[in-house]
Amino acid sequence: MRRRYAYPRYFFRNRSEDILRISEEACDAVGIRHRRSRPDTVAVSRRDDVAMQDRFVGPKS
Repeated sequence: MRRRYAYPRYFFRNRSEDILRISEEACDAVGIRHRRSRPDTVAVSRRDDVAMQDRFVGPKS
């Protein structure tokens, strides 16, 4: 069963393991929970973490 989200989520996709690690380290540094939804994708999906990323980076447009 697929979940439905009524709020935005963030996905950062890149082939470079180094770039993905930098993205994960940046999330860790400010306390944003993330996970690898695929080997080449870092996902931020929890409502509180999406809101925190919006405060640091700005909302999706």
